[in-house]
Amino acid sequence: MIETTGIALATFFATIGPLDVAAIFAALTTNSDAAHRRSMAIRGTLIGSAILLLFAFVGEVLLTSFGISLAAFRTAGGILLLLIGIDMVFVRSSGGTSTTDEEEREAASKEDISAFPIGMPLIAGPGAMSATILLMSNTEGDLLLKAIVIGSLLAILLVTFISMLLAGQIQKALGITGMHVIARIFGVLLCALAVQFIFDGIQRSGLIGS
Repeated sequence: MIETTGIALATFFATIGPLDVAAIFAALTTNSDAAHRRSMAIRGTLIGSAILLLFAFVGEVLLTSFGISLAAFRTAGGILLLLIGIDMVFVRSSGGTSTTDEEEREAASKEDISAFPIGMPLIAGPGAMSATILLMSNTEGDLLLKAIVIGSLLAILLVTFISMLLAGQIQKALGITGMHVIARIFGVLLCALAVQFIFDGIQRSGLIGS
C-alpha cells in the first residue's frame, strides 16, 4: 500500500507537473483579474480531472477494444514516460507535459484558457493519461490499490489547483532555480519508474522468459 501510494504520487506529480502548470497559468493570465483567474483554475482542474478519471476507469477497456495488450501499452507507456523524465532532468520543454510554442501563442489570444491549454494538455496530457492507465493496470484488480491510485491522482490535482491559485507566490518563493531542482528530482524518479514499466511490459509480453 505504502509503495503504491509513493509510486502513484511521484508519477502523477512528475507527469502533471503542478509547478509547471502554475507557471504557465500565471504567464497566460497576467491580464486577468483574480476572480477570472480563480474561475479558469477551477474549470481547468475539473476538465483535466474528468479526462484523467475517464482514462482511469475505462482506459483498459479502450486498449482492449483496439486490440492493444497491457504488455504492449506498459512498454510503450514506459518509453513515453522515460522521454518525459529525461526532458525533466535536462529542464527541456516537451509536448508530453507542456504546451508547444504554437499552442502557447494560440492560448495567449484567448480569454478563457480553462479547457485549452489548462485542462488539456497541461493537466491531462499524454504523459498523465499514460501514467493513469499504467498505474491502474498495475493494481491487477485490487480495489484497495485502485482506490489508492485514484486518491493519489485527486491529491495531485488538488495540489495543481492550489498551485495555480498561488502561482505568483510560489514563483517568488522557489525562484527559477528552485523549480528546476524539483523538476530534476522528480524527473530522475520518473525515469526509474519508466524503465521498470518497460521491463514489466517486456517480461509480460512473453518475448523473454521470466
